[in-house]
Amino acid sequence: MYLAAHFALLLAMLVSLLGGALACLEAWGRQQGKLPWLEHGQDAAAFLMACASAALLGGLLSRDFSLAYVADYSDSLLPLFYTVTAFWAGQAGSLLFWGLTLALAGTIFSRTARYKALEPSTRVLFWLFFLTLQGFFLVLLTGPNNPFVTLASPPADGKGLNPLLRNVGMIFHPPLLFLGYAGFAIPACLALAATLSGEGRSWLEAARNWILGSWVFLTAGILLGGWWSYMELGWGGYWAWDPVENASLIPWFAATALVHTALLERRFSVLPRTNVCLACLTLILCLFATYLVRSGVVESLHAFGDGGVGGPLLAGVLFAVALAGLVAVSRPRREEPALPGLGSRPGLMVVSVWLLLALGLVVLLGTIWPVLSQLWEVSPKGAEQGFYNTVCLPLFTLLTVVMALAPWFGWTGGPRRLDVPTGLIVLWLAVVAAGASLDVRPVLAVAGVAAAAMACLSVLLLLILVPGSLGSRRFWASHGGHLGLAVIVLGVAVSGPFQRSVEKALSPGESFDFSGYRFTYEGLGATDTPGQEITRAEEARITVSRGGKPVGVLTPQRLTYRNYDHPHTEVSTLPGLGDELYATVHDLDGERLTPLKISVNPMVNWVWIGSVLVCLLPLLAIRFKHGRTSPKEGAA
Repeated sequence: MYLAAHFALLLAMLVSLLGGALACLEAWGRQQGKLPWLEHGQDAAAFLMACASAALLGGLLSRDFSLAYVADYSDSLLPLFYTVTAFWAGQAGSLLFWGLTLALAGTIFSRTARYKALEPSTRVLFWLFFLTLQGFFLVLLTGPNNPFVTLASPPADGKGLNPLLRNVGMIFHPPLLFLGYAGFAIPACLALAATLSGEGRSWLEAARNWILGSWVFLTAGILLGGWWSYMELGWGGYWAWDPVENASLIPWFAATALVHTALLERRFSVLPRTNVCLACLTLILCLFATYLVRSGVVESLHAFGDGGVGGPLLAGVLFAVALAGLVAVSRPRREEPALPGLGSRPGLMVVSVWLLLALGLVVLLGTIWPVLSQLWEVSPKGAEQGFYNTVCLPLFTLLTVVMALAPWFGWTGGPRRLDVPTGLIVLWLAVVAAGASLDVRPVLAVAGVAAAAMACLSVLLLLILVPGSLGSRRFWASHGGHLGLAVIVLGVAVSGPFQRSVEKALSPGESFDFSGYRFTYEGLGATDTPGQEITRAEEARITVSRGGKPVGVLTPQRLTYRNYDHPHTEVSTLPGLGDELYATVHDLDGERLTPLKISVNPMVNWVWIGSVLVCLLPLLAIRFKHGRTSPKEGAA
């Protein structure tokens, strides 16, 4: 079966590369007669990749440890839902999932009305780029990252899944990222194809839903990864500016910029070259993120080893950069309408785009700094959290301020009304001044809270003052998404700088007071361990009270999994819209906690509330009927 699955990947690679070559010949000869062959070839490649993926999933579900991938990432006692998760737990499986989502995206797009409305020459060129990209992934999967390596002497049982991955966040976090990564291949290939065919901006209409949908998937994957880090790693935070965390954030900046510049081109026919570049840049950064995670070039808790794919991935990224640059330069310069000035909504949107790109550049340079600095340093070090916070947080704050003000300016220039933006600016200045006068530190956190409040109030005032806003899908897709982002900014600005933590070594019966709460260690007990995958489970019971009134019970755990000798820490929380209490046990000496760590995280759940809003509300902008862009699109 696995030999057949590997053969299916080889055949899919052959079909993809031959299809790319055929598309190249058709484009060179300005012919479109073989277009149905290209479409059928994509269907065949997607079917073959689906069959190979089914074979890997079948091996996992049947616990076939003769397959090296199954032996490395599962065992006979792993629960079903984590067994499915093991599909993308390893490097080869995750790359196969990446490739499968890419293939399915191409097949689905070929059946849409927007695809069929494109000129045949544009469709041929689209398949030239798309099939080549797909073939590149299949080369990796059939060569250095083959998921179907079998063992001559299969073990009696597998090694099991890493305990850090046994969390609901890891069931959905990687697939969402891959859906976002793969989805951005559609607008990138369309942009290159339309540029060469001269079809103009109709590619944006064809790519509109793919840009929005892929952005939502990528955003959800990043935010869910932050939630997993908060709930599983036990350090009390959700974003550590780790290189692999940054890897997925960097393309998000470019994608978010593309969402806004695409709107400007659809409305004003401006920035066509910028949109082509941003569409290509987003996909290239998705490939670069894949390279960072799988090359071993940066040290990270989340990274895979090289596995032989680092070099080919880097070569692919560099080739894509060169190709996109050549195509973008080849676009003839045409007379374009002038973009309204900075005192307009489009002008402020351009400012936000520059801020997003500046943030992406800062994070990119900070992430790869150890690689760059090794050219002149003996022991290069990566950028620390302080660097990112110092440089990025002011830019995020300014971006939030611009986001709050932009809706109150007209599309062609000038404020729609002076009182609201003036009042919002006064509010921001007043909150910052009040924080400074009360000696609240850091001042930047106060500025972030003020900016978030300003953005939330702006959306509320739009609901009140703009007729028809409440029932408008367009309003909730755009401004509702901005509201979600503002709520995230509010949660980050408060929960990070104002977090309070303490570590105490405790014996049963001992208590201590911290941050207005009283914590009493009642004792240590063993928890139920259904199945045999957990060989030892210990749970500390910590009662919490405030002002003599009970608040709740914290039950942090230490679990020892079969095949993993080091105990795994399980976090316990007492959620709240104000303070969230967060407890972990790092070590034990008999029944003595050595130590218990307690964190009081103010307003951290606003980060997750905002995450739900920012991921769901933009989906309201998805259009399922093909048609030209409304002249009032985004006007709310």
